[in-house]
Amino acid sequence: MPFTFTPLMQKRLTPRAHEMLIRALRYFPELRDKTITVGYTRTHLGSASLSYRPGQDPRLIIRLKIRKLTYQTLGHELTHLLQGLVRGDRRAPTAIPSDKIPAGEKQCDIWTLARHELFCDDAPTYITMPRSIREDWPYFANAVRNLCLAAIDKRATHRHYIRWLEEEIRKLAKSPRPEKFTAPSQLRLPF
Repeated sequence: MPFTFTPLMQKRLTPRAHEMLIRALRYFPELRDKTITVGYTRTHLGSASLSYRPGQDPRLIIRLKIRKLTYQTLGHELTHLLQGLVRGDRRAPTAIPSDKIPAGEKQCDIWTLARHELFCDDAPTYITMPRSIREDWPYFANAVRNLCLAAIDKRATHRHYIRWLEEEIRKLAKSPRPEKFTAPSQLRLPF
């Protein structure tokens, strides 16, 4: 089992949340051989941290609010773990490879959406976007995900790729909507 649960989380863990954790982890092969401690939080949708001890592998910890759990939140916190593993122990200086996920909340949202459409079930928290896109997220989810993929490609040659992405999302809000609309498959999953 890749997850261990804190006593507080064991009391609150639902079968739905457990299945969501297992399903989300499938898209993070970098974390498959690691043990992730899952805790409960009352104050945020989620948080992630790594605990380093000399001579041991880092301890990976995520905390989740079960009542409002989405795949977007799960993917975001798992992406934070990847960011932390790339960065390593902050006491030891390391160079971060350019093909890895850079640190930051917006970067975390971008790489989470780009990872798989499963993580598009809710609008990301940190990417700046017009209210109309947040309110009508199912319509815009695939287009924003495609823009995130393009932004990651653009990062290699364009230093301000996040600014570019947010501008493209603003343009997306102004584009005319087709009459017929089908929600992306990940938004129609039963819970």
